Amino acid sequence: MLNVLRIANLALLILFPIAWFAPLLHAGLLPIFGLSEISVISGMQALWDSDVALALLVTAFAMFAPYLKTIGIALVHFELLKDKTLPVLSWIGKLAMADVFLIALYIVLFKGVGIGRIETGWGLYMFTACILASIVISALTPQAKAKA
Repeated sequence: MLNVLRIANLALLILFPIAWFAPLLHAGLLPIFGLSEISVISGMQALWDSDVALALLVTAFAMFAPYLKTIGIALVHFELLKDKTLPVLSWIGKLAMADVFLIALYIVLFKGVGIGRIETGWGLYMFTACILASIVISALTPQAKAKA
């Protein structure tokens, strides 16, 4: 069981960067115009131009928190970090779920206004799946380590 968790967690080190560049959503002002592709990276680039404080917050939650947690869990799996850090690592990873919630909220609000058009992209599902997989891996790690 621990080996499966190790492999899944290490896979997240590859999948997270792919999810950051994948299209989260396609948005356009009016139905007759084309849709712009928005990813985590393109969204952060736009934020750096307009609101540096929010850009720092999003960068911390969308990129650093889940990646730091994944690296920390890998260190625990390979016994390079103590098991006592698991609750902190689990908490850090849940911060990234806030990004998924905010993106979903923006989609609902934007669709409710009815001015533009918005469609979810496959990257939103991939990013959400990576976050949820990270949460599951960190939840199963203590039991797997106890059996090992």
